[in-house]
Amino acid sequence: MTTGNGTQPGAATVPADPVIVVGAGPVGLLLAGELRLGGAGVVVVDDRPGPTTESRASTLHARTMEILDSRGLLAELGLPANEPRGHYGGLPLDLTLPSSHPGQWKVSQTRTEELLQRWARALGADVRRGLRVRALAQDATGVSVEAEAADGSVVRLRGCLLVGCDGELSTVRELVGAELAGREAGREMLRADVRGVRIENRRFQRLPGGLAVAATREGVTRVMVHEFGSTVRPRSGPPGFEEVAAAWKRVTGDDISGGTPLWLNSFGDANRQLTRYRYGRVLFAGDAAHQQMPVGGQALNLGLQDAFNLGWKLALEAGGRAPEGLLDSYHRERHETGRRVLANIRAQSDLLLGGPEAEPLRALCAELLALAPVRENLAAAISGLDIRYADGAGEPSLLGRRLPPSVLDTGAGEVWTPALLRSGRGLFLDLGPGPVTANAGAAAVVAGWTDRVVLARGRPRPGGALSSATALLVRPDGHVAWVGGRTPADRWAGAHDALRRWFGPAGRRKAGAARGQEISAAIGARIDTGIDISLT
Repeated sequence: MTTGNGTQPGAATVPADPVIVVGAGPVGLLLAGELRLGGAGVVVVDDRPGPTTESRASTLHARTMEILDSRGLLAELGLPANEPRGHYGGLPLDLTLPSSHPGQWKVSQTRTEELLQRWARALGADVRRGLRVRALAQDATGVSVEAEAADGSVVRLRGCLLVGCDGELSTVRELVGAELAGREAGREMLRADVRGVRIENRRFQRLPGGLAVAATREGVTRVMVHEFGSTVRPRSGPPGFEEVAAAWKRVTGDDISGGTPLWLNSFGDANRQLTRYRYGRVLFAGDAAHQQMPVGGQALNLGLQDAFNLGWKLALEAGGRAPEGLLDSYHRERHETGRRVLANIRAQSDLLLGGPEAEPLRALCAELLALAPVRENLAAAISGLDIRYADGAGEPSLLGRRLPPSVLDTGAGEVWTPALLRSGRGLFLDLGPGPVTANAGAAAVVAGWTDRVVLARGRPRPGGALSSATALLVRPDGHVAWVGGRTPADRWAGAHDALRRWFGPAGRRKAGAARGQEISAAIGARIDTGIDISLT
C-alpha cells in the first residue's frame, strides 16, 4: 500500500464507510463522540492498550469546560479543583472573566480520557486499541488503512474520511507528507512526578541558575526545571530520574533523588503548525496539527476545541448532507485560531526560559498586566473565550462568537442554554418579545432543517448577555452563525441563507443521508436535557 495526499473529495460519501480517527487521546475521543452525535459511523484506532496512566496535561480552561457542559459531561467530573489565577510567561494572571466556568480546572488527563472514552463508546463509537497504523492511501471515495495488531497480524480498514489525532509525533502526518512550519525546539524543560519528597511549592521561581516549578497534590509532587542557557538534547525516550534530580539540585539546591519517580518527560519550546489542516480526505487535529510548548495547559484545550469545531462538519460530510465548502471552513477557522495561540505561547516561552536578559521585558509585561484591558485580553486568549470566527469581524453583535452561557425563561420554567446544544445539532433560538409559545414565525423559518437544527423559544433575563437579541442561529459547536434583525420587518432576514450555508439546502437528501439522519435522531432521542422547550 502506498501513501498519498490525494485531492479534494469528489462524489458524496456513504455513511456505511465510517470516519477513521487515529489516536484515542482526549482530542480523538471527543471527535469520535461528536461524529456519533452527528450520525456518522466512526472507528478510533490507537496503539496504546488503554487510556493514558500518565498525568500529562491537567488543566481545562473556561471554554473547554463550557464545551463539556454543552454535552452534559460535567456532572461525571464532579467539581474539580478550580484556580482563578493562571499565568502569562510565569507572571501571575487573573483568569476571572464572564463565563460559567472561569479560571483553570484541574483534571488529570487520565480522568479526561476515561470520561470521553465512556461517552464516545456509549454513543456507539468503535474504539479499537493495540493497533499501530503503518500505511494509508486515499482515493476519490475514501481512505484505506493498514494497521498492525500487538500479535503482528494486519488489520485493514476502509473509511470515507480520516483524521489524524495522533499527537506531536503523528504517524498520519508522516504518511501523508504533511510538514510543520515554524520554529524547532531550542530549549527544554525537564518534568517529573515524584512521590516521597517534601519540598516547598515553587510557582515559576526564577533563580540565578534557572527556572523551577514545584506543586504537591495528593502526595505527588510535580517538579519542572530549566537551566538557563541549556539547549535541547537529542533523546530517544524520556530523561532519567537522575538527570532530573541533578538539574533540580543545581538550580534549587534541593535534593529529590530519594523520591520515587512516577512519570518523567521533557518538552521543548518548538512552535510549529501545519500549513494545511486538510489533505484531501485526511484532516488533522490537536498536536498532530500544531506543536507548541505546553504553557498553562493551552495545548490540550486548543486540541479539544479543534475537535469540537470539526466533528459536526465531518459528520455532515460523511452523511452526504454537508453544504459545499463546509469542511474547508475547518482549516480556515482553526488554523487562524491555532496561529494566534501559538504566537502567545511563543512569547510566553521566551519570557519563561530566557535568562537574565529577559528580566527587563518581564518587568514591562508585569506592569502591562496590571492594566485591566491588557489583563482581560490575555486572559480571554488563554481561556479560549476570545475566539471569533471571521464572519463576525467588525460586527458589534454576537456573530462569530460563542453563545454565552445564559438562562432563558421558557414560560414553563428556566433553561440553561448549554443544555440546548446536547443533541449535537444546530440551534435556532427564538428570543423575541411576546408570549413564548405565540410566535410561529421561527418554526416556519427552520421547517426545512429540523433534521439538523433544533428550535427553542425563550426569553433572556434583562441585562443579560442575550437581552438585546431577537433570534440566533447557533452551530453545533456553540458559535453564533446568524443574528436576527431588531425590527419585525427584518427579524428573519438572512436566516435561510445562513441555514443553507451551514447545514445545506432545506430537506436535502443525498445517498446514504437517510441512514445518517436516522442514527442522529436516535442518539438525540437518548439525550435528556431535563427541560421543557419547543423542539420542532
